[in-house]
Amino acid sequence: MTSGSPEGPSTIGTVLRRSTDYLAARGSETPRLDAERLLSKALGLERIELYMALERPLTPSELDSARELVVRRGAREPLQYVLGEWGFRRLMLNVDPRALIPRPETEILVDRALLLLDGRDAPRVIDVGTGSGAIALSLKDECPGARVSGFDFSPDALALAADNAARTGLEVDFLEGDLFDGLPLGPWDLVVSNPPYVDAADVPDLEPEVRDWEPHEALTADGAVAAVARGAVDVLAAGGGIVLEVGAGQAETTADLLEKLGLHDVRVTPDLRGIDRVVEGVWR
Repeated sequence: MTSGSPEGPSTIGTVLRRSTDYLAARGSETPRLDAERLLSKALGLERIELYMALERPLTPSELDSARELVVRRGAREPLQYVLGEWGFRRLMLNVDPRALIPRPETEILVDRALLLLDGRDAPRVIDVGTGSGAIALSLKDECPGARVSGFDFSPDALALAADNAARTGLEVDFLEGDLFDGLPLGPWDLVVSNPPYVDAADVPDLEPEVRDWEPHEALTADGAVAAVARGAVDVLAAGGGIVLEVGAGQAETTADLLEKLGLHDVRVTPDLRGIDRVVEGVWR
């Protein structure tokens, strides 16, 4: 892809093949899918449209655009950052290194949050560590009557979240502050959070896409999960709920903490890989 073309025109089909080989050699776990998405981005086509035009030659400018994206991905920049956007539930969101990339396991967090909100009129919700705004915006999208706020210590992340609110047309308030100093005064009917939960000692062993590109302050902060839980009991309304995403092996400890803090109906939900991922409880 980057060291010159073989004899003959650079068609969509040949560029797809060369890009796939290039990305595979540089460690991508999904080289063909990555190549398809990147070429679609460069050409402004849907993936299915690529396969309807495999013999179409690329213009020099198209080839340059495709090459730039593939080289970035070859450097192990996350595909989502290279594309500049990513889907989360029903929304397409801007993504960049100002915040973590929304992940499938976090959609389970939203599922559990929506169940706790079911039947409530105009519930007040706060998303702690909102990042890109994915959780807060999805809750507003799927529970339109909710009054949703996003809370984060990073002005850059909050700016990205505000961009996503504008992109989606969803009304969410964004607040700046440090979760270790306590949560914004409620009372909140729901506190939801995907806080930093990666052990700092594990960061060097993470995939390069995460280790070298995603913001470390959003990945790891010792005691963040417990701080959100403790902060929540000070600001939850009676009957309000808390829903937390936690790391592998952290669910049991987190569930015990919620019970010790006085929450009831504590429940743990696994992610799609069977890892206990979401912990919830109700404040009575």
